[in-house]
Amino acid sequence: MDKHDVYEPNAPCIRNRMAKFMEPCLLLLLTKERSYGYELMERLSPFGFEGTPGNMGTMYRTLRQLEDNGMVVSEWKEGSQGPQKRVYELTERGRILLENWASVIRQNRNRLEKFLKIFGSLKQGIRN
Repeated sequence: MDKHDVYEPNAPCIRNRMAKFMEPCLLLLLTKERSYGYELMERLSPFGFEGTPGNMGTMYRTLRQLEDNGMVVSEWKEGSQGPQKRVYELTERGRILLENWASVIRQNRNRLEKFLKIFGSLKQGIRN
């Protein structure tokens, strides 16, 4: 059996493609309120991102890239307990990017639904 014949939802080729989805999720979370990394990671879990080291690394790289591109700003804040925390806030450019992401996601939702429908019918044919 070829390695491509095995169902692996967490295979690197799939996981890496989903990592880009973290960007609109972070933008969406930051529209509600300013937040810091650990809190954002917890709030990403409904979107399928758990607090694994790989996801944490992806999140911080994404936040850094968003900041470099002017989509978010950050500042260090004293924590009530422990060390300072970097708090992130969405900018107007970030809000525009989120609107663009929402448009792309809407378009892709239709494509994905069509894909899953065809895939489901093909898979059904394989079982029979």
